[in-house]
Amino acid sequence: MLRIFIIKMFAFILALTLPVSGYSLGSAVSPTQKVVQLLQDMSAKGRQEKQDEAVRFAAYKEFCDNTVVNKQDSISAAADQIEQLEADIQKAESDAAVLAGEISQVDSDLAGWDTDKKSAATIRKTEHDDFSNTHRDYAESIDALDRAIVVLKKKSYDTKQAESLLQRVSFFDRVPEKAKRVIAAFISTDSEIRQDPLAVSAPEANGYEFQSGGVVEMLQNLKDKFEDEQNSLEKEEMNAEHAFQMMSQELTGSIKAATNERGAKAKTKSQREEAAASAKGDLSETVASHDEDSKYLTSLNAQCAQKSTDFELRQQLRAEELEAIQKAIEILAGSAVQGNADKHAAARQALIQKKASLALRASVNAVSPLQKNVAAFLQARAEKFGSRILSMVASKIADDPFAKVKKMIDGMITRLIEEANEEADHKGWCDTEMAQNKHTREDKTEDVNTLSAQVDQLKASITELGQQIADLSAAIAATDRAVAEATEVREKESAKNKETVEDAKDAQTAVAQALSVLKDFYAKAGAGAENLTMGYDGKTRALIQTKQPEVDAPETFNEPYTGMGDSNGGVVGMLEVIEADFSRLEAETVESESSAYKAQERFLAESSKDKAVKSADLDHNKKGLTTAESDLNDTTKDLQATQRELDAALHYYEKLKPSCVDSGVSFDDRTKRREEEIESLREALRILSGDDIA
Repeated sequence: MLRIFIIKMFAFILALTLPVSGYSLGSAVSPTQKVVQLLQDMSAKGRQEKQDEAVRFAAYKEFCDNTVVNKQDSISAAADQIEQLEADIQKAESDAAVLAGEISQVDSDLAGWDTDKKSAATIRKTEHDDFSNTHRDYAESIDALDRAIVVLKKKSYDTKQAESLLQRVSFFDRVPEKAKRVIAAFISTDSEIRQDPLAVSAPEANGYEFQSGGVVEMLQNLKDKFEDEQNSLEKEEMNAEHAFQMMSQELTGSIKAATNERGAKAKTKSQREEAAASAKGDLSETVASHDEDSKYLTSLNAQCAQKSTDFELRQQLRAEELEAIQKAIEILAGSAVQGNADKHAAARQALIQKKASLALRASVNAVSPLQKNVAAFLQARAEKFGSRILSMVASKIADDPFAKVKKMIDGMITRLIEEANEEADHKGWCDTEMAQNKHTREDKTEDVNTLSAQVDQLKASITELGQQIADLSAAIAATDRAVAEATEVREKESAKNKETVEDAKDAQTAVAQALSVLKDFYAKAGAGAENLTMGYDGKTRALIQTKQPEVDAPETFNEPYTGMGDSNGGVVGMLEVIEADFSRLEAETVESESSAYKAQERFLAESSKDKAVKSADLDHNKKGLTTAESDLNDTTKDLQATQRELDAALHYYEKLKPSCVDSGVSFDDRTKRREEEIESLREALRILSGDDIA
């Protein structure tokens, strides 16, 4: 590529040289020199563009590096979060499944216990019914035996009654067959005696009496036996009832405990299912963010890699271009090109030899008018552009010989071009360093500001959390005090209500007793009044007929006195009102006690719930405070480290400023001034060489 470029450059030089050879060979600035100047300008421009491109790519490369790190951190954090969320979801679903199984087992236990309770109640009812029937049989048997014994023990008893009682006893299933036969025999013998009482001799009567005594003893033994069996039956019933009550209490307690346990497990299961659903939502968002960042990172890596490859190729191409230009300059400045230009310029030089011979000879020892004109021209340009270099060259031209002046101007032009190249190289280096330093300062400044804001925010959060912790602690203490005070007030109120209810009941009992007495009285008084009224009516008619003095007496009353119970809401009405008041007082007090008890229970439940919530918030805030303090410590350390990096960048910037920052005159102004100086010097050469002569 370098060789092709040099060949093309030679073709370009020949194209410039051939058409103007008749004019340029005799000029002080030949086409070759113009090409060299052009190439030098191209070289300076190429180096500048190459440096500018390097500065821009350095900023781009830093963006790539920083963004890749940030995205990798985000992807890694998202991957960790996804793993954690998946674990949380699995744990929550596993917990919910385990709880579902436990709830199912509790439901099964509840169903079994409920069935056992109902079965036990059914069995207990059947046993109690059997006991009642059996106990009734025993009671009837014992009663019949007792009555028969009482009758038989009498010396003179009602035989029919005794037979009836004995027959009744013999009908009982519980009486042994042997006893039934004895009773039947006794009844048969008794009947024979009744049929022929005269046939009974004294010994037979004694035998009968003895036989009666045996029956009584047998009946007494049966009674004792039945009573023992009845007592045993009652004990068995008591034991069975006690066992049933114990089992019922145990089943009821188990059902209640299992019901509470099921409610707690169902609530926990619902919470775990909600946690799983929430975690799934977070997982979906995190996966989407992770995939988006991954796609972004893949595209970024490909783009940055392509850009890096392109940049390397461009820089390599630019370097080869500069190398080719430099080769071309060396070739053009060599004897092979510049020597031929000098050789072809000899003809032109011979034509002007005669005109310039006197001037050339005089130039050794004196200053020609042409030199003065050039000096004046350069001095005017120096004053116009404010150039000390042109001013110095003007003074040199006025003093030095003619040949030396041209050489001095050539050297000055060369030196200015070299300075321009050096300054361009230095500016490129400065631009790169300044750009990187500026980017570093801006990044670090932004990081410092961000970290400072984070520090301020963490301090504010710590202050806020501290206040919240204090407020929650105070609120929990206030809740405890309120519960204690409410409990004390409730106990006093409950005791007062209990006393009021007892007093109201006692008062109602007393009032009811008084009302009973009074109503009985007024009922009797009313009944007597009816009779008296009828008597008054008859008596009045009689008095009117007989003109009794009572008729002429002052009016007193015409009706019998029935008491004050029904007059103007008398004593009965008052007592009924009082009784109703005491009844209402009892009912209202009971209702008030019930309402106060329920209100107290609600207050205690709400206070417990509120305290639990505040306690949970307090623990959460304490953990948050610990985390915030830890984060503040880490952030403060990061801020100090970043501030040191920013200070180092600022210090390096101060080092760069003396050589890289324009102090009064910009690079473009200096370049423009230098170009004007070079052009002025070249114009002076043309004047000295006579090229400006028309």
